[in-house]
Amino acid sequence: MPRPGPLNLITDIDGLTVGHATDEEARSGVTVVLLDSAWAASIDVRGGGPGVRESETLQPGNLVGRAHAIALAGGSVFGLAAADGVAAALSTRGIGLHLRPGTPAIPIVPAAVLHDLANGGNKHWGEDPPYRRLGQAALAAAGRSFVLGATGAGRGAMAGTLPGGLGSASIDLGDGLVVGALVAANPIGSVFMPDGRTFWSWPFEIDGEFGGRRPAQDAPPTVEPLPEHCRLAELGRTQAGANTTLAVVACSADLDSVECHRIAMMAHDGMARAVRPAHTPFDGDTVFALAAGRFAAGTGNARQVQIGRIGSAAADCLARAIARGVHANGGVR
Repeated sequence: MPRPGPLNLITDIDGLTVGHATDEEARSGVTVVLLDSAWAASIDVRGGGPGVRESETLQPGNLVGRAHAIALAGGSVFGLAAADGVAAALSTRGIGLHLRPGTPAIPIVPAAVLHDLANGGNKHWGEDPPYRRLGQAALAAAGRSFVLGATGAGRGAMAGTLPGGLGSASIDLGDGLVVGALVAANPIGSVFMPDGRTFWSWPFEIDGEFGGRRPAQDAPPTVEPLPEHCRLAELGRTQAGANTTLAVVACSADLDSVECHRIAMMAHDGMARAVRPAHTPFDGDTVFALAAGRFAAGTGNARQVQIGRIGSAAADCLARAIARGVHANGGVR
């Protein structure tokens, strides 16, 4: 039976590291996924209010279809500057596309942001938001192990009316095929069933990784379309772009950008399993998909079967990562 990797983090995939930087005064932060080369990549956006950078670069059919790093940030539109800091730092290392001798390296650093401007932190930064600096600090901190919960891009996140957070999970499918997910969970929807304590993700939990709670036999199967909508309105969250779930899924397989796009699409199912409702007009739900190129996925129909396996595992990992992030942040009534 497939099991999580040794860390149960997205960094169980060789060649991928993660770093956080958090500004406690602002109650916001940045998380950077650093790749050891230009990995095949794509993106799929399902929410109605996204905040993204370099998204078209990763669309199937466009020229590059690869990434050197991914930046996730709080701060809404201001957080997109995190990718500027990462790109500048990578370029000084000579990492990026080299289009002509003697010109700077051009790193591809797609990014996505969540809205945490109303969480009570000090956002009076004037013309100097902290996100470029935080992006460079998160890059410098990148490693195999990292903490979950109220850190990095998940520092100011909310899940409905409760604390959200930064989560991750992995699964080892055997023979060198590993799949993982990283998520900053800030959805308008609820991650809990109506009992307020059981995660919607509970069927996918492994070894009690987010508390081991199970629903009562008579638990109702449905939830209000927008739980606690009056409270959400008071918090200013019933507005387009005020919420989002940002995710990166990755695998060790030798996929191309078009195949990564299929993985990103399938991974969104995990978001819908973990959050109800998901993909609303108020959310900016975004999934990046990355492929390391180390595991040979085969050819022909056998390759398509492997892509299906990877996409299904990515969805399960994403559902688990959302619950793990909220659980690590103590987000239970």
